[in-house]
Amino acid sequence: MYDLILKGGDVFDGTGAESFNGDVAIKDGVILAVERDGMLNHYEAEQVVNVAGLVISPGFIDMHTHSDFTLIADGRAESQVHQGITTEVIGQCGASCAPVNSKDDIRRVAPWFTAAAKHETWLGFGDYLDVLDSTELGVNVMAFVGHGTIHRAIVGGDLHAGEPDDVTTMAKLVDKCMDEGAGGFSTGLEYFPGILTAPEQLVPLCEVAAKYKRLYATHVRNRDTHYDLGFAEAIATARQSGAKLQISHIQPKFGAPDYAMEHTLEMIEIARRHDTDIAFDVIPHDWNNTLMAAILPKWAQAGSIDDVLERLDNTEIRKKIIANPQPMWLIVKAEKWSEIVLLNATHNKDIVGMDFAEIGRMRNCHPYEAVLDILLEEGQDLMSCMWASRSFRDADVDLCLNQSECAVISDTVATANEGVLKDHLGSLTGYGWAARFLQYYVRDRGVLSLADGLAKLTSVPAARLGLKGRGHLKVGYHADICVFDPVNIASNATAKNPRRYASGVCHVLVNGKFSMRDGIRTSINAGEVIREFAV
Repeated sequence: MYDLILKGGDVFDGTGAESFNGDVAIKDGVILAVERDGMLNHYEAEQVVNVAGLVISPGFIDMHTHSDFTLIADGRAESQVHQGITTEVIGQCGASCAPVNSKDDIRRVAPWFTAAAKHETWLGFGDYLDVLDSTELGVNVMAFVGHGTIHRAIVGGDLHAGEPDDVTTMAKLVDKCMDEGAGGFSTGLEYFPGILTAPEQLVPLCEVAAKYKRLYATHVRNRDTHYDLGFAEAIATARQSGAKLQISHIQPKFGAPDYAMEHTLEMIEIARRHDTDIAFDVIPHDWNNTLMAAILPKWAQAGSIDDVLERLDNTEIRKKIIANPQPMWLIVKAEKWSEIVLLNATHNKDIVGMDFAEIGRMRNCHPYEAVLDILLEEGQDLMSCMWASRSFRDADVDLCLNQSECAVISDTVATANEGVLKDHLGSLTGYGWAARFLQYYVRDRGVLSLADGLAKLTSVPAARLGLKGRGHLKVGYHADICVFDPVNIASNATAKNPRRYASGVCHVLVNGKFSMRDGIRTSINAGEVIREFAV
């Protein structure tokens, strides 16, 4: 007898193959049968759920998130589960919660840290995974170790990349993290301290990822005026180290030439023809988001949070910051303040959702001064302050989506509308990125077929990550499943109201358990930490 049969749905196996009307049978958290409708009529099950008119798909895999701490604070991952995500990958862009030298360091390195969360502490990477494993998780979790965290553990917050002996020590620490269950290694070369690091200092660390046959994922150094240098560096680092390269959120930003995306894909294709293993992912939106503190020049980010706040409180230093000739976002240099929105703040909740042209008028100051004022006002919560801008082009996303090796990601955090994370937000699309992709790029604009679109959310990331038994509707695989209405699936998030859950998702199963049923979130959290990977 089966535990559950999902009956009469439009079955997409996740490979990009055409669908068929069929049934999926589950027992003990594993898929035991995927058959055309009627083939399982003579089999009994404890539950039979009629899903006629709905799509049955593998659960969606988000291979690029920053939920490292939010999952510790509240593991339910409500914003993800409501749109069908069953697995997410944390530790991206060089930022992971471990390893750290002291428990006090957790605040400094943990993305979206909140003191309101009651949590155990940790030091090593394996310790962190153990704490995560003890949390009731709404999704399965795979964790990368971040270069920025490794760097801080060895060098601290000083304004230098480390001596050769430091790099050797970093490589040994990356190796230890891999042995303890890290699924890959990531860098954030537009952020401090990654911005300090030269390619030759990264290659030994990427060689460790290659040794374990795990991914090297990078947020490249530049995606605007010098986009070709940033992408070329990533390719060269992978070529020299032998690591499998995943270029994170590859689409160029505001300020890049119109041909930048096409040129980047040409560079990748040439390198791939010469035996460099490269793939990439995109955010399905024209809005970009990041830490507000990233606007500060690297010298202004050095040291502790107190050091940064002291600089922000100094009039002369602020003038130097504003005069920065190459801010991280050229949309700032272009002063398109009406297209830059405050996304998340701890002490300025009343202005979240407003653009900086509005904020500047309200505060009777230049928008750049308002940015620095807000950072100062956020105090110790400075690193949780987020903003978003209209920095991407649909044409670039479309071009990437039509490449077989492209996955679709959120670049966000798992959060919830209530509880300790009710004021936290990772991006404008955090509550609806997958739903928006299926709504806007697949259904409304037809950039991809539904079969190909679902592959971008399931089998493509699963294969790239080396996830065992996930990403397909296949006998013997984990029963991570999303059942949704293809006509009505939609994101409901807006800049003014970004914390609205997606609609159209009917059932979500994680390891065979209903985390959503009939469109309602259950109390079940059956996710697990993934520590073993296919070679």
